[in-house]
Amino acid sequence: MEKISQAVKSAVAAVVFSVVLSLIMAIVQYVVPMPQTTLVIVAQCVKSVALAAACLLFLHGEAGIWKGILSGVMFTLLSFLCFNGIGGNFAFSWLILLDFALGVGVGALSGIAAVNFKRE
Repeated sequence: MEKISQAVKSAVAAVVFSVVLSLIMAIVQYVVPMPQTTLVIVAQCVKSVALAAACLLFLHGEAGIWKGILSGVMFTLLSFLCFNGIGGNFAFSWLILLDFALGVGVGALSGIAAVNFKRE
């Protein structure tokens, strides 16, 4: 049960980090306009950094890969609901598959790293 609670905390924190980083990105976009292709890449980087930071902060113990994968899947679903709810558009596209694959990959790698760091 603790494994699931760690993953839930990590996923929720990642969504919060992602929203904050996206707001910062929106301010930068307002000041320095960027092409749409650049925005897609930057958005994926923001999501990756947010998930990695949350995993490193909230995951510990053992079974890091599974906690990370679970955190990545939950983060992908929560961020899809959050950002598409804000935008008012729940259309599915190939980007959700990219988000899912990226969430699982970054979550797994971050989970492995998180449980192997020595905390004092």
